[in-house]
Amino acid sequence: MPKPELLETFENPYPDRDYSISMECPEFTSLCPLGGVESDASDLKALAGGAPDFGTIVIDYVPDRLCLELKSLKLYLWSFRNDGIFYERAVNRILDDLAAACNPRWMEVTGDFNIRGGIKSVISATVEAGRGMRDAGRGERDAGSKTREPRKSRK
Repeated sequence: MPKPELLETFENPYPDRDYSISMECPEFTSLCPLGGVESDASDLKALAGGAPDFGTIVIDYVPDRLCLELKSLKLYLWSFRNDGIFYERAVNRILDDLAAACNPRWMEVTGDFNIRGGIKSVISATVEAGRGMRDAGRGERDAGSKTREPRKSRK
């Protein structure tokens, strides 16, 4: 089960300035849920997940008062390692947990997952300040603002 309680923050040294932070985590692993069911879905009985899934998680954000501490982020991402979870749920869960921890002005999480069954998946989710966590992951298109093109793979 993902462990958001592992996330730590520190005070933004430049809270009056808009600047972006980008982190690339190329060692994300979880389990394919098709060997069971998603283990973070509380209304379902968790069964053992299937084969491992691998991907790169890219986190881009504009901090407000707090920044994410990197070692705690690494430990948090490692907490997905034994979970059966669909890519879409993983990316949106990561966005929700990170945004709740540091309350950024803007944040996007992209999961660039390795090919499985001949299909490559890249999932992005975005949240902006002033749009409650309920809206996290819906992205700019759903908010009625200018549509943003999906990020290209960094490989």
